[in-house]
Amino acid sequence: MLYLVATPIGDPNEITLRALEILKNSETIICESTKETSILLKKHGLSGKKYEVLNEHSKAEDLRPLVELCKQQDVALVSDCGTPGFCDPGADLVKECRRQGVLVRSVLGPSALMGLISMSGLRLDRFLFRGFLPAENTERAKEIEKLKKENQAVILMDTPYRLQKTLGEMKTHWPDHELILALNLSQENELVVEGKVDQILRNDIPEKAEFMLMIKPLRNNSNQKTQNKNASTSRR
Repeated sequence: MLYLVATPIGDPNEITLRALEILKNSETIICESTKETSILLKKHGLSGKKYEVLNEHSKAEDLRPLVELCKQQDVALVSDCGTPGFCDPGADLVKECRRQGVLVRSVLGPSALMGLISMSGLRLDRFLFRGFLPAENTERAKEIEKLKKENQAVILMDTPYRLQKTLGEMKTHWPDHELILALNLSQENELVVEGKVDQILRNDIPEKAEFMLMIKPLRNNSNQKTQNKNASTSRR
Protein backbone atom coordinates (compact mmCIF):
# COMPACT_ATOMS: atom_id res chain seq x y z
CA MET A 1 0.00 0.00 0.00
CA LEU A 2 1.13 3.55 -0.73
CA TYR A 3 0.33 6.33 1.74
CA LEU A 4 0.54 9.95 0.56
CA VAL A 5 1.69 11.71 3.72
CA ALA A 6 1.52 15.50 3.92
CA THR A 7 4.42 17.04 5.84
CA PRO A 8 4.89 20.54 7.31
CA ILE A 9 5.54 23.47 4.97
CA GLY A 10 7.23 25.38 7.78
CA ASP A 11 6.79 24.67 11.46
CA PRO A 12 7.86 21.02 12.01
CA ASN A 13 5.07 20.56 14.58
CA GLU A 14 2.46 21.25 11.90
CA ILE A 15 1.94 17.55 11.23
CA THR A 16 -1.03 15.35 12.06
CA LEU A 17 -1.01 12.53 14.58
CA ARG A 18 -2.14 10.16 11.82
CA ALA A 19 0.80 11.22 9.63
CA LEU A 20 3.24 10.45 12.44
CA GLU A 21 1.60 7.07 12.99
CA ILE A 22 1.84 6.18 9.28
CA LEU A 23 5.48 7.30 9.11
CA LYS A 24 6.30 5.25 12.20
CA ASN A 25 4.66 2.08 10.85
CA SER A 26 5.78 2.32 7.21
CA GLU A 27 8.70 0.04 6.38
CA THR A 28 10.00 2.39 3.69
CA ILE A 29 9.68 6.13 3.09
CA ILE A 30 9.95 7.50 -0.45
CA CYS A 31 11.11 11.10 -0.38
CA GLU A 32 12.52 13.89 -2.53
CA SER A 33 15.48 14.47 -0.22
CA THR A 34 16.76 12.15 2.49
CA LYS A 35 18.31 15.16 4.24
CA GLU A 36 15.04 17.10 4.57
CA THR A 37 12.99 14.04 5.50
CA SER A 38 15.47 12.71 8.06
CA ILE A 39 15.55 16.10 9.80
CA LEU A 40 11.76 16.04 10.15
CA LEU A 41 11.62 12.43 11.35
CA LYS A 42 14.45 12.97 13.83
CA LYS A 43 12.49 15.92 15.25
CA HIS A 44 9.64 13.50 16.01
CA GLY A 45 11.78 10.63 17.25
CA LEU A 46 11.49 8.51 14.11
CA SER A 47 15.12 8.02 13.13
CA GLY A 48 16.49 4.91 11.46
CA LYS A 49 13.94 4.56 8.65
CA LYS A 50 14.71 3.04 5.25
CA TYR A 51 14.58 5.63 2.44
CA GLU A 52 14.10 5.56 -1.31
CA VAL A 53 14.47 8.72 -3.38
CA LEU A 54 12.07 10.03 -6.03
CA ASN A 55 12.68 13.55 -7.31
CA GLU A 56 13.08 15.64 -10.45
CA HIS A 57 16.24 13.73 -11.36
CA SER A 58 14.50 10.34 -11.30
CA LYS A 59 13.81 8.50 -14.55
CA ALA A 60 10.78 6.55 -15.71
CA GLU A 61 12.54 3.23 -15.08
CA ASP A 62 13.11 4.24 -11.44
CA LEU A 63 9.38 3.85 -10.80
CA ARG A 64 9.33 0.09 -11.42
CA PRO A 65 11.10 -1.00 -8.21
CA LEU A 66 9.18 1.56 -6.18
CA VAL A 67 5.84 0.20 -7.39
CA GLU A 68 6.99 -3.34 -6.59
CA LEU A 69 7.91 -2.14 -3.11
CA CYS A 70 4.41 -0.73 -2.64
CA LYS A 71 2.96 -4.12 -3.63
CA GLN A 72 4.94 -5.87 -0.92
CA GLN A 73 4.75 -3.52 2.07
CA ASP A 74 3.34 -0.30 3.51
CA VAL A 75 5.21 2.64 2.00
CA ALA A 76 4.91 6.34 2.82
CA LEU A 77 5.46 8.93 0.09
CA VAL A 78 6.49 12.41 1.26
CA SER A 79 7.72 15.56 -0.45
CA ASP A 80 10.20 18.02 1.03
CA CYS A 81 7.17 19.89 2.37
CA GLY A 82 3.42 19.93 1.87
CA THR A 83 1.34 17.32 0.09
CA PRO A 84 3.18 14.77 -2.10
CA GLY A 85 2.00 14.38 -5.67
CA PHE A 86 1.15 18.09 -5.87
CA CYS A 87 3.58 19.77 -8.28
CA ASP A 88 6.23 17.12 -7.67
CA PRO A 89 7.38 13.80 -9.22
CA GLY A 90 5.32 11.81 -6.72
CA ALA A 91 2.39 12.16 -9.10
CA ASP A 92 4.06 9.69 -11.49
CA LEU A 93 4.33 7.07 -8.76
CA VAL A 94 0.68 7.54 -7.76
CA LYS A 95 -0.41 7.14 -11.38
CA GLU A 96 1.63 3.97 -11.88
CA CYS A 97 0.45 2.45 -8.60
CA ARG A 98 -3.17 3.04 -9.58
CA ARG A 99 -2.52 1.55 -13.02
CA GLN A 100 -1.13 -1.61 -11.43
CA GLY A 101 -3.85 -1.91 -8.82
CA VAL A 102 -1.81 -0.85 -5.80
CA LEU A 103 -3.99 0.68 -3.08
CA VAL A 104 -3.23 4.39 -2.54
CA ARG A 105 -4.40 6.25 0.58
CA SER A 106 -4.21 9.97 1.39
CA VAL A 107 -2.95 11.28 4.72
CA LEU A 108 -4.04 14.89 4.51
CA GLY A 109 -2.31 17.81 6.14
CA PRO A 110 -0.60 21.16 5.41
CA SER A 111 -1.16 22.80 2.02
CA ALA A 112 0.50 26.02 0.89
CA LEU A 113 -2.25 26.49 -1.72
CA MET A 114 -5.05 26.29 0.82
CA GLY A 115 -2.99 28.43 3.18
CA LEU A 116 -2.78 31.22 0.62
CA ILE A 117 -6.48 31.03 -0.21
CA SER A 118 -7.50 31.13 3.45
CA MET A 119 -5.22 34.14 4.05
CA SER A 120 -6.62 36.00 1.03
CA GLY A 121 -9.91 37.00 2.64
CA LEU A 122 -11.65 36.21 -0.64
CA ARG A 123 -14.56 33.85 -1.17
CA LEU A 124 -13.34 32.26 -4.36
CA ASP A 125 -15.88 30.31 -6.38
CA ARG A 126 -13.17 29.52 -8.90
CA PHE A 127 -9.51 30.20 -9.53
CA LEU A 128 -6.75 29.13 -11.89
CA PHE A 129 -3.81 27.38 -10.28
CA ARG A 130 -0.98 27.75 -12.78
CA GLY A 131 1.77 26.64 -10.43
CA PHE A 132 5.30 26.84 -11.77
CA LEU A 133 5.78 28.94 -14.90
CA PRO A 134 8.33 27.63 -17.43
CA ALA A 135 11.92 28.44 -16.50
CA GLU A 136 12.95 29.18 -20.11
CA ASN A 137 12.32 32.87 -20.89
CA THR A 138 10.58 32.46 -24.27
CA GLU A 139 8.12 29.84 -23.02
CA ARG A 140 7.63 31.80 -19.83
CA ALA A 141 6.71 34.94 -21.80
CA LYS A 142 4.20 32.98 -23.91
CA GLU A 143 2.53 31.60 -20.80
CA ILE A 144 2.34 35.04 -19.20
CA GLU A 145 0.56 36.38 -22.29
CA LYS A 146 -2.04 33.62 -21.92
CA LEU A 147 -2.52 34.32 -18.23
CA LYS A 148 -3.06 38.03 -18.84
CA LYS A 149 -6.32 37.13 -20.61
CA GLU A 150 -7.73 35.40 -17.53
CA ASN A 151 -10.57 37.08 -15.67
CA GLN A 152 -10.32 34.99 -12.52
CA ALA A 153 -7.85 34.76 -9.69
CA VAL A 154 -4.56 33.22 -10.85
CA ILE A 155 -2.21 31.51 -8.39
CA LEU A 156 1.47 31.09 -9.15
CA MET A 157 4.35 29.47 -7.31
CA ASP A 158 7.99 29.09 -8.19
CA THR A 159 11.37 28.28 -6.74
CA PRO A 160 12.62 30.67 -4.01
CA TYR A 161 15.35 32.15 -6.21
CA ARG A 162 12.78 33.30 -8.79
CA LEU A 163 10.87 35.47 -6.30
CA GLN A 164 12.35 38.78 -7.45
CA LYS A 165 12.08 37.75 -11.12
CA THR A 166 8.40 36.98 -10.62
CA LEU A 167 7.75 40.31 -8.91
CA GLY A 168 9.48 42.04 -11.82
CA GLU A 169 7.09 40.27 -14.18
CA MET A 170 4.16 41.47 -12.09
CA LYS A 171 5.42 45.04 -12.48
CA THR A 172 5.63 44.65 -16.24
CA HIS A 173 2.48 42.66 -16.98
CA TRP A 174 0.08 43.14 -14.04
CA PRO A 175 0.87 46.64 -12.68
CA ASP A 176 -2.79 47.49 -11.96
CA HIS A 177 -3.86 44.19 -10.40
CA GLU A 178 -4.17 43.62 -6.68
CA LEU A 179 -1.81 40.87 -5.56
CA ILE A 180 -1.44 38.74 -2.47
CA LEU A 181 2.09 37.51 -1.82
CA ALA A 182 2.63 34.84 0.83
CA LEU A 183 6.20 34.16 1.94
CA ASN A 184 7.43 31.31 4.15
CA LEU A 185 3.97 30.24 5.30
CA SER A 186 3.82 28.80 8.84
CA GLN A 187 7.45 29.69 9.53
CA GLU A 188 8.64 32.25 12.08
CA ASN A 189 9.43 34.73 9.29
CA GLU A 190 6.05 34.30 7.58
CA LEU A 191 5.01 37.41 5.66
CA VAL A 192 1.77 38.02 3.75
CA VAL A 193 1.46 41.33 1.89
CA GLU A 194 -1.34 42.64 -0.28
CA GLY A 195 -1.67 45.44 -2.83
CA LYS A 196 -0.45 46.40 -6.27
CA VAL A 197 3.08 45.34 -7.06
CA ASP A 198 4.52 48.81 -6.38
CA GLN A 199 2.96 48.75 -2.91
CA ILE A 200 4.26 45.24 -2.24
CA LEU A 201 7.79 46.23 -3.26
CA ARG A 202 7.80 48.93 -0.56
CA ASN A 203 7.95 46.14 1.98
CA ASP A 204 11.14 44.40 3.03
CA ILE A 205 10.88 41.58 0.51
CA PRO A 206 13.80 39.11 0.69
CA GLU A 207 15.82 38.12 -2.34
CA LYS A 208 14.78 34.47 -1.90
CA ALA A 209 11.85 32.86 -0.08
CA GLU A 210 9.30 30.08 -0.42
CA PHE A 211 6.35 31.88 -1.98
CA MET A 212 2.93 31.71 -3.52
CA LEU A 213 1.33 34.60 -5.38
CA MET A 214 -2.31 35.35 -6.14
CA ILE A 215 -3.19 37.76 -8.94
CA LYS A 216 -6.69 39.07 -8.35
CA PRO A 217 -8.93 39.69 -11.36
CA LEU A 218 -9.88 43.21 -12.40
CA ARG A 219 -13.56 42.23 -12.26
CA ASN A 220 -14.37 44.73 -9.52
CA ASN A 221 -12.82 47.53 -11.53
CA SER A 222 -14.91 46.49 -14.55
CA ASN A 223 -18.05 46.46 -12.43
CA GLN A 224 -17.20 49.90 -11.10
CA LYS A 225 -16.79 51.25 -14.65
CA THR A 226 -20.16 49.77 -15.60
CA GLN A 227 -21.79 51.33 -12.53
CA ASN A 228 -20.23 54.70 -13.33
CA LYS A 229 -21.43 54.44 -16.94
CA ASN A 230 -24.97 53.57 -15.83
CA ALA A 231 -24.94 56.46 -13.35
CA SER A 232 -23.87 58.88 -16.09
CA THR A 233 -26.62 57.60 -18.37
CA SER A 234 -29.26 58.04 -15.70
CA ARG A 235 -28.16 61.64 -15.06
CA ARG A 236 -28.60 62.40 -18.75
